[in-house]
Amino acid sequence: MKWILFALACTTPLAANALPLPRMAPASIALPETFTNNYNFEGIIRLSNRSGSLIRFETSKDSDMAVVLTNGHCLETGFPEPGQFVQNQSSRRSLYLYDANNQEVGALNATKVIYSTMTKSDVTLYQVRQTYAEILSKYNVRPFTLSSKHPATGTAINVISGYWDRGYSCSIEAFAHEVHEEGYVWQDSVRYSRPGCEVIGGTSGSPVVTADGTRTVVAINNTINEDGDQCSMNNPCEVDEKGGISYHQGYGYAEQTYWIYSCLTADNQIDLSIAGCQLFH
Repeated sequence: MKWILFALACTTPLAANALPLPRMAPASIALPETFTNNYNFEGIIRLSNRSGSLIRFETSKDSDMAVVLTNGHCLETGFPEPGQFVQNQSSRRSLYLYDANNQEVGALNATKVIYSTMTKSDVTLYQVRQTYAEILSKYNVRPFTLSSKHPATGTAINVISGYWDRGYSCSIEAFAHEVHEEGYVWQDSVRYSRPGCEVIGGTSGSPVVTADGTRTVVAINNTINEDGDQCSMNNPCEVDEKGGISYHQGYGYAEQTYWIYSCLTADNQIDLSIAGCQLFH
């Protein structure tokens, strides 16, 4: 998954490229000189070797404990296995917060993994020790809002990485019925248009934000086909409803996050036993 050396960057040795990257661009990657221009980093998160975002639900209150969103394959204890999820696991992870000036202003302290999986979607939700109100008061940083709606084809989007301090711009080209990569299966995946969102390692977990200025997150960045291979690590393929397989070098993907709302309680907690909960469990 560009988990990776080119979209993911995680610590587990499962994938050859799933290792921490130095905070400098490899010589083979040409970054534009002003890659932070035109992107609002307020609420973006840098992890030790990956990216994330401070998010709130549409029904969140200022007094709620804040939530950080990143990929399932960026869980600090390693990749969840296919068909596995993690819930309410203790965490002491530091999550470094950016403000609207693209400045790292402090660390949020995770207290638990609310939910994490790499099946159906590729998502981890952390609860942190601070409330939204406390974060706003101390750092003057607002969270993004996680959309409760399925994203639409053609939507202009930005993918903003705290690890690389850079953003990408493109649109939602289509939705893949399934994306397969080295035994992992994601459903209804967002496919990026090209050029624009040629994500690289360390961008894993970056929020996919609508480019309309509303600070709305509609998906989570997770992978790109790096070498033009079929369904292997760092080379995702698409599988259609009839089982047909297609794959193209340079096709990048994000995973659905709106499913989270189907599992939320009235006080914004995740309850996988709720009838109609669409997260994998």
